Amino acid sequence: MNACVGGPTQTLCGLERIAELVAGRRRTALLIDSGVADSELVERIGSVLAQAGARGSYTVLTGAGDLRGLDVLADALADAELVLGIGGGSLLDQAKLATLMRTNPDVRARVTVPQRSGLVLLPATRLRGVPLVAVPTTLGTGSEVSGVVCLASPQGKRLVMGEGLRPQAAVLDPLATATLPGELLAEGVLEALFRVTSPYVGDLRDLPSEDALVEAVAERLVRLGHEVNLARRVGHRPDGRLRTDIARLSGHTHAQWLHFGREPYAVKGWLVANELSSALGVRKMTAVAALLPPLWRAIADGDERFGSARRLLRIWERLRTAGPVVLPADPARGMADLIDGWGIGRHVTGPAQQLDGIARATVRAWGAGLPMLGELAQGDVRALLAEAVGEPAAVTAAPAV
Repeated sequence: MNACVGGPTQTLCGLERIAELVAGRRRTALLIDSGVADSELVERIGSVLAQAGARGSYTVLTGAGDLRGLDVLADALADAELVLGIGGGSLLDQAKLATLMRTNPDVRARVTVPQRSGLVLLPATRLRGVPLVAVPTTLGTGSEVSGVVCLASPQGKRLVMGEGLRPQAAVLDPLATATLPGELLAEGVLEALFRVTSPYVGDLRDLPSEDALVEAVAERLVRLGHEVNLARRVGHRPDGRLRTDIARLSGHTHAQWLHFGREPYAVKGWLVANELSSALGVRKMTAVAALLPPLWRAIADGDERFGSARRLLRIWERLRTAGPVVLPADPARGMADLIDGWGIGRHVTGPAQQLDGIARATVRAWGAGLPMLGELAQGDVRALLAEAVGEPAAVTAAPAV
């Protein structure tokens, strides 16, 4: 077996490995992101299924989906012996939740319980009604191996977590990301970097073994990000080897061995960025890129409610020297230079009244007695947003895609 990543989800390299996964299962349902529906990737997967003697039904999905759509999707999968999810994070999130809902009524009940919390924890189960194989066509989310799903609700985005959400297998192949624009490749590296460094910086404690692993993964991600940037600057498309390395490392950032023993709610920046993205209608990583420098500024200035200045300085000292040019020693300024150097948009705008609303929604969903924001109050979130969001006349928000 040529497994690329260990852990609860078996991660394999090469579309041909799908034949092993469908062996003995003739009825395979393909859930396909509309952006790749007519692609060579889907054609190749169809050929693999045909050669393996499996019949495939095709369902094309657009957008993030909602609970009503997931109910319909779960019913449509009733006869499937295996489900292949082919697409980005939103498509895979729908596939993960729909396949789990199919034979686990407790899951639907849990996600529909009225609550103000932005976090929904599912019952501790690994049972899934139908095996799910994920073929990611974007980089950075790691949704193909994670036990996390983003779900749209009337109250805003909700984070659904549970071990049962993890796909049984993920298949990585360079063809799946062959047409991904360079900017989204860079954003994917930044997303994985933010994911792996957030628990490290947000926890005030030292965990020597886990710290060493995080530092190594983060440094490698920065080096890969610089490789992407170099290829883009000379007019080349980052090659399949580079894209596969990013995909593998992005999956590693979800692994328990990186975060074992960490403070569970040491990722406050993710929560604020999630609300900012939803409210302004910008891509998640545009919101993260806008928020990250001021977040690191607050931490470096000693606000331990956001994280540890000592630990931030320690990991940044390693990351800032991982590229062709040494970045500034100040983490906030250095991260801003890194984001700009990689060509990632980070300028967003919003009126004061809207920022007030985002701060209120953030605290309602994640704080005010809930443990996720800890001691942070609405004024603290509002101040961070003010640093991240420019004046409406000065900058223009990037459109959501």
